[in-house]
This record gives sequence, C-alpha cells and structure tokens, in this order.
Amino acid sequence: MVATTTKISVQAPIELNYDRASELRAFDETKTGVKGLVDAGVAQIPRIFIHPPDNFDNPQNPTNTQLSFPIIDLAGIDKDPIRRKETVGEVLDASENWGFFQVINHGIPESVLEEMVNGVRRFYEQDTEVKKLWDILMEYTNQVKQLGCSLFELLSEALGLNPNHLKDMGCAEGLAVLCHYYPACPQPEQTLGTSKHADNDFFTVLLQDHVGGLQVLHQNQWVDVPPTPGALVVNVGDLLQASL
Repeated sequence: MVATTTKISVQAPIELNYDRASELRAFDETKTGVKGLVDAGVAQIPRIFIHPPDNFDNPQNPTNTQLSFPIIDLAGIDKDPIRRKETVGEVLDASENWGFFQVINHGIPESVLEEMVNGVRRFYEQDTEVKKLWDILMEYTNQVKQLGCSLFELLSEALGLNPNHLKDMGCAEGLAVLCHYYPACPQPEQTLGTSKHADNDFFTVLLQDHVGGLQVLHQNQWVDVPPTPGALVVNVGDLLQASL
C-alpha cells in the first residue's frame, strides 16, 4: 500500500541535526496524537513530521491516462463454477500485474463499512482519557476475516493449487488491525499521511473513506486509487508476491 500526495516544487529547508527519536517518543507520550496538534491550532507542523523532498518524487509523471485500477466483482463465486473460474483469472491477473485490486459485492454490508470509518473518527475525536475499543471494530473484524478466507481460496486457485492450500499453511491465522486518522494539516505540502512503502504480509484489506489519496506504483508510475462506495482495496503483500 502506498499513499502519496502530488509533487511539490518548493519546500523549506529541513533540519536534520536533532534527536528525532527522542522527539518522537516525547510526542507519543502525550497520547494526544495529531488530533492534539489540530486542537492546539498549530500553524506549522512539528519537524518530526516533515518529509525530505525525495519522498515526494514520483518515479515518473503519469503518462498513460488509460490505466484503470482493477475492480473484481465477487458476486456468485460460491454458487457459479464458471463465474468462480473467471474471478480466479481476474485475481491472478491483478495480482501479477498490479499487486492490488478492489473487490465489490464481497458480502460485507456497506453500513458496516461506513460505521467502521465513522467509528474510527469518533474514537480519535474523543477526549484522551476516555478512548476505548468499540463494538463496530469487532463486527468489522469478524466480517473481514471471512472475506480474507475467501480471498485466500481465490489466490490459491489462481496459483493452480487446492482452494484450501494457503489456509492450510496457516496464512489466515493472524490478523492485525490499523486505524489511521488524518485531520486537516496546516502544511500538507511538507508531509504525508503514510509514506511510500510495501506491506510485508500476505495481503492487506484496506477500507478507504470518501477522501481518497491512496496511490499505487504500477508500470513505474503512481496511479490514483479512486474510492468506490462499498469497495475494499486488496494489496497483495510481499509474502505472496514472491510466489506470484
């Protein structure tokens, strides 16, 4: 998964000679996060969040406007063998050529997706002392785990294996949930919500909000992933890309 902003042309000098690790620890110990900075009305972001200009450089400017992020419809995969075979082929193609795809008609109600996004926002906007887990996370997690098992079956078949192969290897036993919160930034040209990276897992299921901002590296250029209502983004991680 890669999240970027557009390339900037002018940026203030970045101070490098300071103890960034200590300042990060001090910021973390406040337990207020970036929401606390926004509430404090900061006009300039702390230097620990400022990215060097190289982090904003695209491999090349987008030239192919015909690129279309793959969307895979999971409707009927458990009832229609022909449709399932077609879907397996779509998963294989998207995994090999993009390492990413969106899934729709995945069985998770859109109301659950919307409440999950709203729940994350409400959680971060609570007072620091009263933040706690909430029921929607448990419901969302359980439903995404079911979707994950279906995706492991499709990926196994895409590799020419038994549908249960990856699950039998234990690939579906672990789960980590990360909830990100990005309030308005006073200096968006100097930082990124999440910098460019690869996921070192089997795959990531990403729930976007309506704002967007996610870009993926495809054919040496960054491609926007437009938010699609009710869709989830699947990022094939390093542990599977080595095989695919």
